[in-house]
Amino acid sequence: MDRLIIGLDLNDDYTRIVCHGQEKSWTIPTVLCRRKDEEVWLTGEEAYACTLVGDGVMVDKLVKMAAKEGTSTIGEVRYTGGSLLNLFIQKILEYPKKEFGTEKIGQLVISLHRVDAGMMDLFLTCADFLGIPRERIHVISHMESFVYYVLSQRKELWSNQVGLFDLSAQRLCYYEMKVQRGLRRNMVQADSEDMEEAFNLDILDTPSGGRLADRILTSCGERVLNKKLFSSIFLTGKGFERQDWAAEFMKLACHRRKVFVEPVIFASGAADKGADYESKTSSYPYIFICEGRLKAQVSMKVMRRGKENQLILASYGDNWYESKTSLELILDGAKEIEFTITPLDSKKKKLVRIPLTGFPDRPPRTTRIQMNLGFLDENTMSVVIKDKGFGELFASSGAQIRQEVSL
Repeated sequence: MDRLIIGLDLNDDYTRIVCHGQEKSWTIPTVLCRRKDEEVWLTGEEAYACTLVGDGVMVDKLVKMAAKEGTSTIGEVRYTGGSLLNLFIQKILEYPKKEFGTEKIGQLVISLHRVDAGMMDLFLTCADFLGIPRERIHVISHMESFVYYVLSQRKELWSNQVGLFDLSAQRLCYYEMKVQRGLRRNMVQADSEDMEEAFNLDILDTPSGGRLADRILTSCGERVLNKKLFSSIFLTGKGFERQDWAAEFMKLACHRRKVFVEPVIFASGAADKGADYESKTSSYPYIFICEGRLKAQVSMKVMRRGKENQLILASYGDNWYESKTSLELILDGAKEIEFTITPLDSKKKKLVRIPLTGFPDRPPRTTRIQMNLGFLDENTMSVVIKDKGFGELFASSGAQIRQEVSL
């Protein structure tokens, strides 16, 4: 194997590792331990063992600590949550590297329950720490991982709706997706719901607790599965490592449906996406409408060669974090920049105008502007507009506008 394509399902309980095209996977508790007498770091079960005999200091909740920009003092050294998470990822990547005899990583795709800009930026610094080019590391949501995993399966498993129950120590979450076929391009729509009925997995240790959990889960299943046609149902998370406690729920889920227990679904889906990055042409010719992807198109009117055109700046299904546009325009007397925001429901199309407040008055076609567009999340666009002047005729005034636009 020349280069590894790795998917990581990262959360505070455990981290799962999958290499694309390989059957072997790893599940490692998300903990890190430093030996007391030397700066040697251990992960997973080795970390627990070292801490148990008093030879090391262990830290857990690494994802939460990094997200909140927390710190931890170990051996009189203060570490940031981000640096500890970087160390953990570096250590666990040694498993596939050793197994397959290569240090080279082609793509690393990290799957998180929820994704925000802070975590995205954190993993870019992680790429630098690991010595991986930034363009080879990506962060996606569990929902998007689920979609990639399902689309990588046999078509009969996703010809209708597909459901997923994720039962972990932290949450009970339900995901649902469906492929919608259109005249031009097919679309995949997916959504998720964090169930309020989540319960502590410790109750599964007793027969009475198991029966209570079964009733709770069955009630949730009846609500979300009712009157819908499903091709398949997937179950994942620590709570489904065994199903003997969930007799009624399993009976409900299996009624006229295919049901699969797949512990590494998010890591596998991340690896599938990594493989698609490596391919010259995508194996997934769909518009993805799910968490982490834009649900609206952003465009503006421009004149090109004497004709009015609608210039598309961002499209449905674009990854919001990777969707960035920079362009230069010449104003023809305009005092504002106008964007057209077109959601999937075109009836809700709207115009957004940004006044060029503070920009100097100049004759038509003698003001050049630079416009940079990016996204803070899938629902918020950030716009920066700068006055660039016009050659030797007009120097730049330094005027600049920053504005956030809700999609």
